[in-house]
Amino acid sequence: MSFFAVLLALLLEQVKPLPRGNVVHDALTGWIRGTARNFDAGKDSHAWVVWCITVLVPAIACAAVYVGLARINTLLGLAFDVAVLYLTLGFRQFSHYFTDIRTALERGDEIEARRLLSEWRHLDASELPAAELLRHVIEHSLLAAHRHVFGVFFWFVLLSTFGLGPAGAVLYRLAEFVSRYWSYRSGNAGIALNERLSELSLRLFHILDHVPARLTASGFAVVGNFEEAVNCWRRDATLWKHDNEGVILAAAAGAVGVRLGGGSAPGLTPDRAKTFEAGAPPGSAAAEGSTPGALPQLGHLRSVVALVWRSVVLWMLLLALLSLANLIG
Repeated sequence: MSFFAVLLALLLEQVKPLPRGNVVHDALTGWIRGTARNFDAGKDSHAWVVWCITVLVPAIACAAVYVGLARINTLLGLAFDVAVLYLTLGFRQFSHYFTDIRTALERGDEIEARRLLSEWRHLDASELPAAELLRHVIEHSLLAAHRHVFGVFFWFVLLSTFGLGPAGAVLYRLAEFVSRYWSYRSGNAGIALNERLSELSLRLFHILDHVPARLTASGFAVVGNFEEAVNCWRRDATLWKHDNEGVILAAAAGAVGVRLGGGSAPGLTPDRAKTFEAGAPPGSAAAEGSTPGALPQLGHLRSVVALVWRSVVLWMLLLALLSLANLIG
């Protein structure tokens, strides 16, 4: 059932993608603001209360609805799986900007590409050289693909094996969204009432993302240049402040053969800036803050898209084999 749910959700998203600024996104933003406003009184313990209400309650409710529908009819459970995955999993939830940026670069309009990147990731890209612009697009796209596809995929499959349906997809997407939302708002508009809330959300998402990030990196290595991906993973993952991001980007850099990382450009987001203090061994290619490989070029955008799609096919095949084994068993 999990295989068909993921497959149908991905196909549905390709046919009818969610538009930007959709009703679901607005409702989710309102929910997050409401829980922070009503349950956060500024104490450290309140951060846990807000996070649990914001993230765990919807996930538990989703599991309860799925169990109830599945007991009535298996097809109802499958339909609910597909509906929730359609809202939580897929490329088209972030690929609007990637496609527009690539189109702008292909017609030579770097000013528009920089504007779109700034709008997408909330960083100043006005003075980025062409190679740095491409590097940022590649890095953000890889991380977005992980958080919108592979991370959701992992948690959905994991919890669905325990009969909880799409609760894992809801858990992961909400944990990712609130970590990004509260950190950004706390740093820019003071929406989060205490810093503990943004710190806790970042830490808990880091824990939830630990295994999925390494599975994503492993998939990139399998479908790309395996030896270089593993070497970059082992050598260069520490170039990024957050190790989950580091293993994904380092493995992808080796798999595609592109140079990623850089100490002088803006961070991935205001609250997830890169640091190179951990550094690489002196004299290595990564000592200057970048992985080995060719400078990012326009053709690397196509290579990254192909890498991600091959990884999707890989994990879908593995899920299909697992589903078949369960049926036979």
